[in-house]
Amino acid sequence: MPRYSLFTKTVFASLAMAMLLSGTIRQLKAAEDTPMQEYYELRVYRSPNAEKRQVVSDYVERALLPALMRQGIDRVGVFTRTDDDADFALYMLIPFKTLTAFSELNQKLATDTEYAKAAADYFAIAMADAPYSRIESKFMKAFAGMPVMEQPEYSVKKEPRLFELRTYESHNADKARLKVAMFNDGEIDIMRNVKLAPLFYGETLIGNDVPNLTYMLTAPDMKAHDEHWNGFRTHPDWLVMKGLDKYKDTVSKINRWYLVPTAYSQL
Repeated sequence: MPRYSLFTKTVFASLAMAMLLSGTIRQLKAAEDTPMQEYYELRVYRSPNAEKRQVVSDYVERALLPALMRQGIDRVGVFTRTDDDADFALYMLIPFKTLTAFSELNQKLATDTEYAKAAADYFAIAMADAPYSRIESKFMKAFAGMPVMEQPEYSVKKEPRLFELRTYESHNADKARLKVAMFNDGEIDIMRNVKLAPLFYGETLIGNDVPNLTYMLTAPDMKAHDEHWNGFRTHPDWLVMKGLDKYKDTVSKINRWYLVPTAYSQL
């Protein structure tokens, strides 16, 4: 074999290996730069009236929220509904970076002496005067298209703001999967584009109304929120996307609630 042929093959082999390694490094770097998908618990304390809801709210503010912070859990949202007369519930959104953080929550609370002290009066309330009837809870995993919360600046600054919580039910698990894919394939980007300011998207893993997905939108006020929705409904990309056969019949029922944050909410 001529020496220059061997040399040439060696050079090409070296270049190919370099290109392969370079591509692998880029892939690894991209994986490192992509945030892991969070998990969310949406917790609803059901109270019979505003006074008892306030008891729950005081416990959350003074005992539970500081304890969550000590566990490294932040961006916790606490809300009430805008139509208070219809629902005296307290809504709480708790993000977890990992499943381990969620699984260790109760055990860490049980051994937190500061939490026990702050919650002592709350836990001493007699059964006959219980501040809530039940705690409803659903557990979700963030969408790949929005793996972590996106909090708008006016929310970070605690300026006036409104939240819309939405749940899309599906009549079977495959349609639910396709609806999640629809969001990941473009619907999330359209919502961002028209300033609907999505805060999170979650595929419900555990809940009493599965299969479904749940998400939350934000706006400075209802007027702005309505304008953003109008922009979404008429967006050309959405008009194309909603007409695709593969996404047909992915949603069987839509539930929505308008929420306002408590004074101590982190969202």
